[in-house]
Amino acid sequence: MTDVYHIPVLAKESIEAMNLDPGSDVVDATFGGGGHSRLILDQLRNGRLFAFDQDEDAAGNAIEDDRLFFIRHNFKYVKNFLQHYDVDKVDAMFADLGVSSHDFDVAERGFSFRFDGALDMRMNRNAQVDAATIVNEYSEAQLQQIFSLYGEIKNARRLAAEVVKARVAKRIDTTTRLKEIAAACAPRAIENKYLAQVFQALRIEVNEEMEALKEFLEASLDLLNPGGRLVIITYHSLEDRLCKNFIKTGNFEGKVEKDFYGNVQSPFVQVNRKVITPGEEELAANPRSRSAKLRIAERV
Repeated sequence: MTDVYHIPVLAKESIEAMNLDPGSDVVDATFGGGGHSRLILDQLRNGRLFAFDQDEDAAGNAIEDDRLFFIRHNFKYVKNFLQHYDVDKVDAMFADLGVSSHDFDVAERGFSFRFDGALDMRMNRNAQVDAATIVNEYSEAQLQQIFSLYGEIKNARRLAAEVVKARVAKRIDTTTRLKEIAAACAPRAIENKYLAQVFQALRIEVNEEMEALKEFLEASLDLLNPGGRLVIITYHSLEDRLCKNFIKTGNFEGKVEKDFYGNVQSPFVQVNRKVITPGEEELAANPRSRSAKLRIAERV
């Protein structure tokens, strides 16, 4: 089921980056199909793996293994749940921030403009706010901000105006209807890229992805042992910039602080100064990995 559900991206590189011992305690913040988790377990003997995923579909992939503790919650709560298991420190924290192939390929989840389905996009289907709520109830100014900030859409003002105009005539409840509205605003020759940005922006807002990522990164400061590794795979510039700044400076703005001697003060050492990206073989086997960037940091 794992291969069908989601092919683990940069799998070999991620495992090597964690620098695990047989007794390591590890967090996999994004269990998904369990691909990375299985590889982590292969490295452990008496260590433990704490795997998070708020998606009920991912829960169906949980591995029967006494060393695995599957936690069906958002990874922003990592600190709370590790405390529940009396775990103060771990040796590695890993997150693959991409949406699973499974979620993109199931029409009713509403993540993709390739299929007609309900405009949903909730990772946690118990959450109150879905994408339809946002496009139908947010103000034009709020929509413009979301499209501009999370989708980096240049004509966000026009798009927001078109959405508001369209919903007056009829509520926007399906991916196809939103696609039709957005396509009318898309520049020629990059329509698919534009639509991907629109859907990305809504998905990030629905799932509060940037806030969750910030909480996870901040938790890593308290949870990682000295020498412990933070290993993150990002897929778009917003989250990558956040991770890059945090690893480099310990804050999200990238504000450099120096000691008396002019040395940069950071809670991390960058293990790879140049991001690791998929090679030609992986790109051929899994085209969805094309925007993946792997960053590795070691706790000071």
